[in-house]
Amino acid sequence: MITASMLGLPAAALLLVSMPCVNLGGEGQSAKNKQALLGGALTLIVALCGIISTVWFPIGAHQEQALMSFGFSLYAGWVGAAFSLLGGCMIACCSLESPAPYADSGRFYYSKHGQSNPTSPSSTNHAKSAHV
Repeated sequence: MITASMLGLPAAALLLVSMPCVNLGGEGQSAKNKQALLGGALTLIVALCGIISTVWFPIGAHQEQALMSFGFSLYAGWVGAAFSLLGGCMIACCSLESPAPYADSGRFYYSKHGQSNPTSPSSTNHAKSAHV
């Protein structure tokens, strides 16, 4: 669990830096995808460390002391490890780069070119009108 806690901070930092709204030094999308993939992999390692520690404790406690009831902390550890595993899988899968770039085939774009009767700017601009 200590290893999971120590790896969680760099994983969160990598995931925050890899967000599209954060610009550090003009990084490209490829570099951000690699950071997100590394952050997702670290999150998966955090989840596996959490699962190992939260499963290992009840087995050892039950064999040694015949402990029959588990506490809230153990349940919270299981739920946190499950969510961490789910989040790490989603981040790692969604940050993989596609092998082929996206092509705009099959899309049509329309424009206003060819309009024969253009309107005057004074009639369409109501904000600068003197008639308020």
